[in-house]
Amino acid sequence: MKLNSIGLDTSKTKDLAKDLNNLLANFQIYYQNLRGIHWNIKGKRFFDLHVKFEELYTDANMKVDMIAERILTLGETPFHTFSDYVENAKIPIGKNISQDEKSVALIVDSLSGLLKIERAILDKSDEAHDEGTNSMMSDFITEQEKTVWMMKAWLNETV
Repeated sequence: MKLNSIGLDTSKTKDLAKDLNNLLANFQIYYQNLRGIHWNIKGKRFFDLHVKFEELYTDANMKVDMIAERILTLGETPFHTFSDYVENAKIPIGKNISQDEKSVALIVDSLSGLLKIERAILDKSDEAHDEGTNSMMSDFITEQEKTVWMMKAWLNETV
């Protein structure tokens, strides 16, 4: 077994970095979705949602950077082109969404997709004894589960 400079098995970190790149692609789509609904939201809930969407895209932008830096820490190269993002992302791409409930539903769908990816990475990072990636995924999951709950409450739906 070959270890990298942070003491992790390079074959496992290569696989984790691939999964993190997949998460990065999906997060970039989520981020762009948030920007789009932030810009295009209309209606009586504009003022509340406009601010909330900005809060969410600011947070997503920070997470994109954290994911890319983790990939680099593991010794790999993060995706950095829009073609890579679109080719590898699985979450829905929102286009021309300006209605409040459709906007919030897009966030719930996107976060649900991100949570599935993050849980899979959490399992792999645990097996690889990669506490850095494990901790990051755990933090993301905790925060996003709460956001999904709040958004579903806003939609008057149950989790």
